[in-house]
Amino acid sequence: MQTLADTPSKLHPNQACTLRVMRLTKPALMPYHPLVSDERDLQGEIFAKMSDTDIARPAGVPYFGLGDLLTLPQNFGNIFLGETFSSYISVHNDSTTICKDIVLKVDLQTSSQRLMLSGSESRPLMELPPDYSIDDVIHHEVKELGTHILVCAVSYTTSQGEKNAFRKFFKFQVLKPLDVKTKFYNAEDYVSDEVYLEAQIQNITPQPIYMEHVSLDPSTQYCAKELNNLDGKECPDLVFGKVNYLNPMDTRQYLYCLSPKQEGTQESKILKGVTNIGKLDIVWKTNMGERGRLQTSQLQRVAPGYGDIRVTVESVPDTVQLEVTFNIVCRITNCCERTMDLTLVLQNNSSSGLVWCGISGRQLGKLPQNEHMDLNLTLIATIPGLHTISGLRLTDNFLKRTYEHDELSQVFVYNDCNQ
Repeated sequence: MQTLADTPSKLHPNQACTLRVMRLTKPALMPYHPLVSDERDLQGEIFAKMSDTDIARPAGVPYFGLGDLLTLPQNFGNIFLGETFSSYISVHNDSTTICKDIVLKVDLQTSSQRLMLSGSESRPLMELPPDYSIDDVIHHEVKELGTHILVCAVSYTTSQGEKNAFRKFFKFQVLKPLDVKTKFYNAEDYVSDEVYLEAQIQNITPQPIYMEHVSLDPSTQYCAKELNNLDGKECPDLVFGKVNYLNPMDTRQYLYCLSPKQEGTQESKILKGVTNIGKLDIVWKTNMGERGRLQTSQLQRVAPGYGDIRVTVESVPDTVQLEVTFNIVCRITNCCERTMDLTLVLQNNSSSGLVWCGISGRQLGKLPQNEHMDLNLTLIATIPGLHTISGLRLTDNFLKRTYEHDELSQVFVYNDCNQ
């Protein structure tokens, strides 16, 4: 326990009751600094005796930097965002008479709000004899950065019936423990609407921390998959190893895959408007087991624009044989806010290695807004190798506007020498 530095009230300087406030923190291992010298030196024997009688010397490991004993912190220490602030508060009767109707109220003032931590519903203590005290322990999870002021107010009545009151203020700073940066990546395939989130978490505290839990709580439009486990399985073995801790100023990357839910993908207008991805939930422990937790605000991302018409490939083979036809399924989605009357045009390029088979210039009919249609299209491979499917054109007959769609997907063309 460390006593907090206070600013006493100037009212009623001679009080019958005194107030003490101490922060409750866990102890630390006592450091051990041995003085090593050759025994043949003049001071060698003296240093050896000092080392043998040092109470901080660890048993069995004479030159280790930490001892077996625990030591209480000698100062207030640091309070970080997400940790639990615990404090012991004591009101003691220093007079020789009985004090009556003692009331203790504890508030925490931040830059944005005032929180009542104790005394809101408690009844006054009827009597407090001399040399007796009333004690209280408060706990509060710190959720704001910056200056915090602990306000303790005490009121009581003396044996002569005089009502006295005083307040004390304890100021402390809440620091930032982690630096979190996020990056978004769109899937590079031609079918998926998946989004990849990279979260970079840096430990900016002066001590190592154990990363107990890091997860992504997705928004209602997305499903999240964690990619930080071995073999992609939901198991406790992380890719970071069994010793899951971060040294000061170290940074670690976490990766998540987000897929839009089916009801969201069916309405492209809703999908375009999605900017909230979800929240990161981070739980850690200090070297003595003190727990901290942070939850980020909603991570926002600007959804990619698809224009008036979006074309995706729903089905395509990975490999095709040379000079053999194959089929693909294309989905056409109307992303604008009006009905479109579409015409399909297939443009061939002899050097591309893939040739469209079928009727070009056929009418597809009307497609209402936020609706889609699936097309079965046929191609034939003419050149071996990896080729890109391109050359699909859609014309809106209402506005006489043509939409070009290239690089829809890729296939590998092989030549079967046995045929």
